[in-house]
Amino acid sequence: RCDLKWKEIKRAALNELVDFVTHQRGVITEAIYPEAVHMFSRNLFRTLPPPTNPHGAEYDPEEDEPTLEAAWPHLQLVYEFFLRFLESPDFTPSTAKRSIDQQFVIQLLELFDSEDPRERDLLKATLHRIYGKFLGLRAYIRKQINNIFFQVLYESERHNGIAELLEILGSIINGFALPLKEEHKQFLQRVLLPLHKVKSMSVYHPQLAYCVVQFLEKDSTLTEIVIKGLLKFWPKTHSPKEVMFLNELEEILDVIEPHEFRKIMRPLFQQLARCVSSPHFQVAERALYFWNNDYIMTLISDNADVILPIMFGALYKNSKSHWNKTIHGLIYNALKLFMEMNQRLFDECTVRYKDERQRERAKMKEREEAWAALEQAAESNADKIKGQIPSANNQYTTAIDNEDLDVDPEALAETIKSLPEKGVTDDTEPVEAAVQRDLTRRKSFLPVDFETRKALIQHQQHKVDPST
Repeated sequence: RCDLKWKEIKRAALNELVDFVTHQRGVITEAIYPEAVHMFSRNLFRTLPPPTNPHGAEYDPEEDEPTLEAAWPHLQLVYEFFLRFLESPDFTPSTAKRSIDQQFVIQLLELFDSEDPRERDLLKATLHRIYGKFLGLRAYIRKQINNIFFQVLYESERHNGIAELLEILGSIINGFALPLKEEHKQFLQRVLLPLHKVKSMSVYHPQLAYCVVQFLEKDSTLTEIVIKGLLKFWPKTHSPKEVMFLNELEEILDVIEPHEFRKIMRPLFQQLARCVSSPHFQVAERALYFWNNDYIMTLISDNADVILPIMFGALYKNSKSHWNKTIHGLIYNALKLFMEMNQRLFDECTVRYKDERQRERAKMKEREEAWAALEQAAESNADKIKGQIPSANNQYTTAIDNEDLDVDPEALAETIKSLPEKGVTDDTEPVEAAVQRDLTRRKSFLPVDFETRKALIQHQQHKVDPST
């Protein structure tokens, strides 16, 4: 009870402070700055509890319940006071920079890994105010955010505050001056594009796509780098993630310049052709929705001579073979639009596609005939071999592939018999071998010591009398 009583007293005091800073003017003096920052630090900078499900499935904001902070009623008042403090007309950054320094920023960024979305939302507002008011901390804040992203990319692959940090960066990118610095371009290539490969990308993908589009609106020459980066990290076996990539791709194409589109249209539509052929109907459906976008259709129409030959095979094949009837209707719509664009080119693609199919059928037929001939030859050889396999009674008979050796087996056997016995010459050993023609290639045989064999036979034929 005593504890509850003092908590209630503290809550009332914090409410009074929030109202005082919000409605009064001229109350933030120089002595207030270190005290306000100290109060914020003591109440909020803390070690976060371990994650509730560190090795489980990724968090889904639409289905999973978030883990809420038990002390949130108290923490919320501290956040609100500090936000009112930063937003006050009396606040002077030159005085506050002695208390709000780099160490303060690091501790503030560590709190972004909180599992409570309410806390992350107020942290986002707080950090955004600090970035806007403290010019000397801007580069440092961007650097530390990059370090968090690198940790996610190459170490943990898990962080609760990626979406909020990307949201802050979206407004920061929007304020970049032109021409873009090399540092900002490297951030796009080394951080934003690789973030597409993280398993939990679905949690922060809308904010990530917004940041990428902001870069392209600032500098259209980055389009080729972005499209090739997306194609590099394109998911192969994760259909929901593939749908997200297609959503982002359409957002990019909405702001792309025609001359930049021509640089990347070949690899781009090769990937779209694979998506149209996807057995997952949502992937194929999302790819075919591109033909409902007026600006994209304008780009396609201007470059139909390149795009139609790439897309025609996938569209024609799946108009008959895809299992989903909705996909058939969308494909017929796309084919109709292509036909209206350029009837002559459409007819040429139709003839070319039919020729390719005939060549494929002819090649398949040749392959089947070759396998059939090989199977027939194997059966005929098996019949020849049946009567020519060496007798199993002779365990020392060795099969030799005569086609490899090109030696008459009977002549070889006579040569072996004519070899002298051991002792007649110094370097010659008697050899026993029965060679028989065999069409099967021998794999291995057990070596035989003929001297030992001969001595055993002689011992059995001429037993020595034990009495001698």
